[in-house]
Amino acid sequence: MRAVVLKRYSADPGDLVCEERPVPRPGPGEVLVQIAASPINPSDLAFIEGRYGFVKPLPIVPGIEAAGRVVAAGSGLVPRLRLGKRVVCAVQDKGDGCWAEYAVTAAMNCLPLPDSIDDEAAASMLVNPFTCYALVQEAKKRGARHVLASAAGGVLGRMLWKFGAREGLEIVGIVRRPEQAEELRARGMRHVLASASSDFDERLRALCAELRVSVALDAVGGDTTARLATALEPGGVVLVYGQLDRGPAQADVRELIFRGKRIEGFWLTSWLRRQSVPGTLWAWRKIQALAGDDMKGQVRARHPLTEAPLAVKSYRENMSGGKVLLVPGR
Repeated sequence: MRAVVLKRYSADPGDLVCEERPVPRPGPGEVLVQIAASPINPSDLAFIEGRYGFVKPLPIVPGIEAAGRVVAAGSGLVPRLRLGKRVVCAVQDKGDGCWAEYAVTAAMNCLPLPDSIDDEAAASMLVNPFTCYALVQEAKKRGARHVLASAAGGVLGRMLWKFGAREGLEIVGIVRRPEQAEELRARGMRHVLASASSDFDERLRALCAELRVSVALDAVGGDTTARLATALEPGGVVLVYGQLDRGPAQADVRELIFRGKRIEGFWLTSWLRRQSVPGTLWAWRKIQALAGDDMKGQVRARHPLTEAPLAVKSYRENMSGGKVLLVPGR
């Protein structure tokens, strides 16, 4: 089979090489998935740069999620039940990933797909939609009615806005440039601010006081974390789930000590491990119901495996412009 292989952890797309490899065999509890499409996510960029939650021995095939069909199964009841099914799948901290024609993963890491959802839409239905669902539930658990969300113009940011509205949450969107803010307002987002504006911090604090905002969802890190934390009401919490700014997250210590604010990390992998099987399946049913509406990410480019370096470069240069897919069959 053909597979994209990472030779060295770095930000250089040239360290990704498409080469021939033996088709892997599933072991006990595992399945072999013929990959139809796999997206490039911020988490994938962090992985190939060695900045993710786990580092695997090199050389390694990247790719955290994909859509495809189960074509072989190892021993055990659950793998046999998956055989022949269309699925979305995830590969986590062990073994090769999904940027290949075939990938092995645990059968429990596969969720069945209805025929109404095509492969391209399904390929991005795990990382972003589950993160969106989980963050909305975490905000609701903290009693939030209005929530700050950085990187609101990106694919996940727009999901949070749409899905949050269905769940009774109103997103206060934070983007970098004024033209991004204008675009979101034109699409119907009521509260959106541009962090590059000179009066951003003052306006954000006033809006948080008016709406009594005490929860922020931060995909950026760096000084954005501190600016969000400072704007929140006393006792507020910033859930940091991304690092678009590669610098360390910051905070004004006075906000933590005297106003009781907190900064917490959020990792979908850890959240999923805490969920029961019925809870995960319930979330998956809700995500499927929204697949053609709130959760549908715009696909702007499709590349064969041989163009993986170009695909990664293209995505990194415009991460808010829509999904970039690796499609082995192209």
